Amino acid sequence: MQTSRRGRVDPFIVMDVLAAAAAAEAAGRRIVHMEIGQPGTPAPAAARAALARAMAEGPLGYTQALGLPALRARIAGLYADRHGIALDPARVVVTAGASGAFVLAFTALFDAGARIGLAMPGYPSYRQILTALSLAPVGIPAAAECGYQPVPADLEAPGLAGMILASPANPTGTILPRDRLAALLGAARDRGIAVVSDEIYHGLHYGAPAVSALEIDPGAIVVNSFSKYFSMTGWRLGWLVVPEGMVRTIERLQQNLFICPPHASQVAALAAFEAIDELEANRAVYAENRRLLLDALPRMGLARIAPPDGAFYIYADVSAFTSDSRALAAAILDSAGVAATPGLDFDPDRGGRMLRLSYAGATADIREGIDRLARFFARGG
Repeated sequence: MQTSRRGRVDPFIVMDVLAAAAAAEAAGRRIVHMEIGQPGTPAPAAARAALARAMAEGPLGYTQALGLPALRARIAGLYADRHGIALDPARVVVTAGASGAFVLAFTALFDAGARIGLAMPGYPSYRQILTALSLAPVGIPAAAECGYQPVPADLEAPGLAGMILASPANPTGTILPRDRLAALLGAARDRGIAVVSDEIYHGLHYGAPAVSALEIDPGAIVVNSFSKYFSMTGWRLGWLVVPEGMVRTIERLQQNLFICPPHASQVAALAAFEAIDELEANRAVYAENRRLLLDALPRMGLARIAPPDGAFYIYADVSAFTSDSRALAAAILDSAGVAATPGLDFDPDRGGRMLRLSYAGATADIREGIDRLARFFARGG
């Protein structure tokens, strides 16, 4: 049967790597996972306990389409706590993961055929979600000297209706300082370009915290998630902050596309806000893992690295060893038993010479992965 053009999206290569790693594990091999952006810790204990209580008390059915009011209010409170912003909870929409938030935002903002800019390298699912929605992703090559982040001149690309910004970014971990973020938002406003700010790695920083677009533009559209800082990837829960005038549009879309976000995940997420000490302890583990990698990788010949200001990734130049990062990642998995993500996932044009390593796992695993990688690269790759 013929499939639609919308359905002809590229694979998410990191998931293919994960599947190959799982097959190796099923065959009895010990694999160190440095491919996927998944915390090695479970959801906070308080979140799991709250869900157990809720399940014992009765069924968890549909919630309001926009999410539990108490959770929306608590998310709004996060912006007061982190950013000093008084955010109306009515502008908060709880979603089925950040992925659901992107689907809702892109559908509400753009008509079919609209051109949406995104920095390359960038999160690959941006491109594929846009394609599946009959939108046109416009990859904008970002320079290493700019932290692989866009600059205002990039918004001069012909016919842009929208722009996706990400800080901290995936795969690089780079953060846009306030002045650069403000310049990008100002340039977009001057050109009538709608901006969607991906802030799902907020809370994971190793110097100055990331700035929210809402600090600069109170009417900004922001995507965030419980997956990363809150260590709740498989719970599939995120949120959107949208202008007041968009709320009803988003609500109608949510009612029809998703009905509502998962009730069980919302119960757990609300309790997760009471576990900040546990979450900050997780961040301290990532900081140590990052330190270990930044110390070890240059000794392996991987000295050109995007500044990993946040998130939990290293994006390293491997051009001294290969121009085919997909083949290199396969060789590392096969020979060293380390799963890593080829840069081609994030930049089809330049990613052949780049490799992404996640340091979201346990420190013991990261140490083992470093030892294995060191032996691999000592042999010449």
